Amino acid sequence: MSNDIKTPVTDNYDESSIQVLEGLEAVRKRPGMYIGSTGERGLHHLVYEIVDNSIDEALAGYCDTITVDILDDGIIRVTDNGRGIPVGINPQKGIPTVTVVFTILHAGGKFGGSGYKVSGGLHGVGASVVNALSTWLEVEVKDGKNIHHQRYEKGNIATELKIIGETNETGTTVTFKPDPTIFTDTTTYDYEILEKRLREQAFLNAGVKIVLTDKRTGGFPQRTDEFHYEGGIKSYVEFLLEGTKGESLNKEVIYFNTEVNDQTAEIAMVWSTKDSKIMSFANTLYTVDGGTHEQGFKQSVANTVNKFAFDFKHLKEGNKRLKGDDICEGLVAVVSVKLSDAQFESQTKAKLGNTSIGKVVREMVNEKLYRFLEENPQEAKKIIDKIIAYSNAREAAQAALEASLKKAGIGGGKTRMPEKLTDCISTDATKTEIYIVEGDSAGGSAVEGRNSTYQAILPLWGKMLNVEKARDDKVYGNDKLTPVIIALGTGIGDNFNIEKLRYDKIVIMADADVDGSHIRTLLLTFFFRYMPELIETGHIYLAQPPLYRISKGKQHFDAFTDEEKAMYIDQLGGQADVQRYKGLGEMDPDQLWETTLDPERRTMLRVTMADAEIADRTFSILMGDEVEPRRQFIEENAQFATDLDI
Repeated sequence: MSNDIKTPVTDNYDESSIQVLEGLEAVRKRPGMYIGSTGERGLHHLVYEIVDNSIDEALAGYCDTITVDILDDGIIRVTDNGRGIPVGINPQKGIPTVTVVFTILHAGGKFGGSGYKVSGGLHGVGASVVNALSTWLEVEVKDGKNIHHQRYEKGNIATELKIIGETNETGTTVTFKPDPTIFTDTTTYDYEILEKRLREQAFLNAGVKIVLTDKRTGGFPQRTDEFHYEGGIKSYVEFLLEGTKGESLNKEVIYFNTEVNDQTAEIAMVWSTKDSKIMSFANTLYTVDGGTHEQGFKQSVANTVNKFAFDFKHLKEGNKRLKGDDICEGLVAVVSVKLSDAQFESQTKAKLGNTSIGKVVREMVNEKLYRFLEENPQEAKKIIDKIIAYSNAREAAQAALEASLKKAGIGGGKTRMPEKLTDCISTDATKTEIYIVEGDSAGGSAVEGRNSTYQAILPLWGKMLNVEKARDDKVYGNDKLTPVIIALGTGIGDNFNIEKLRYDKIVIMADADVDGSHIRTLLLTFFFRYMPELIETGHIYLAQPPLYRISKGKQHFDAFTDEEKAMYIDQLGGQADVQRYKGLGEMDPDQLWETTLDPERRTMLRVTMADAEIADRTFSILMGDEVEPRRQFIEENAQFATDLDI
């Protein structure tokens, strides 16, 4: 079987293929039930739902090109060259089938098995939900003879389906404008978030071409990216390996696939000298929380490597089994399964629950990975030697950590807090904040200006360790990072326990200059690599100190951007004093409280894991030890920088 797994169907795809389960209800009232949230994540999910329908056509073998255009005013246009949504009268509802698809919840060709064998848009709610949550949506269907058009507004039919032209082509175009009364945080699409998702889909559907274009005016960079990978998930693993900046221990990407009872599984993997990256997908959808397929993969890899290591005397009788985490360290892999009755935990499809596919994956890996190791003894030795070396390094790091914590008193008796920490009075971890501040000068002002009841201050000094280039045992024993670990109270690595977190908000407060940006990046790299759960659960923030104070007489304003500075100067009549804050240490305690510490007036950015892969690749490129990728990244992205001064 090739790595380009297709699932063609032979039944006709027409109006009788679409089965109606229930009407459209309460989507606008409770949108989070269907798209996860009404924030940035939910906004982008609208695009995914429409694209997933086009991907379903590709999975069925009828579509090879999908285009996504970002237009002005938050409008998205998705076009494919599939069969086109059926336009005939639906036998159950007595209205055009395309109208059923966009106005009735749980209507689709994905329930009876005649429309699609496997599908990403499992529940059939995608098109109708996007319609319900849009100010307006227009669909255009080419059926090989005519071009059909219909418009909807807030989920309701605005125009009847009508023929607007003739064509010999087939396909569907969906254009929609998200409703700003639903998406109150933002209706502005992030190109890089869409870029990551669409590239992902192209990797998972070998041969399908996906084109993303940013056509927005008004300062948005004009960009077009085309994603087209004949190598499928083997190409994906090569791409992920490049992001880790590691060298492969394998001569080429290891690839397996199998098909059992209409369930297919394919796996591509390599062991590398750098970070691990395991991504799992079900019906081309990224299962961010894993599931039975990913769990089965990790278990079988651990069991197979251990069995091989003992069978071929890499481990001797009496040796301990290698831990699964050590075996997966440096493993870069993509696990992709396709099945007709995928069971996800929710409409956002974060975790797969089918037990049968877990068994399929386990049996495939147990057999084929063992055979690979047996047939490639030199590669097998390199892999196992690397795993053993990492296991030894991890144990050394664990010992270093335990020594540091024991010295601080954590885990026995009263914890001795870092000397530089000025703690808060409250011990209620749900209401406290810690500011990690650059330098003693800013730390002193922050201590005087803070609310001592719930705000703690921890100054950092000197050059921090770049954890991207350091081994675990060096990170754990570093005198700049150890105070952070001890102050937070969670421990680190295998001993990390978020229940012991001493502060609700961890705020990185650094100057708005190059040095401050460097410190923020180093700290974020540390949290990302060693305490990712703090980011995942929303505890990490970036303080946003102002750049300018604009004053005239008794009036003054703090400006965070050059645009705000110009606005306030104009508001004060043009004759105003402008003070450029060069650093937090220059602010007196009152100013620091007013601008950066006061919850009523401060501006802070919460750090999220919404795009972990982009963050992972960026951290590796910018903080790693390879110079050329960093230079290339800066050259490619310099055009998108809008204010280098901040």
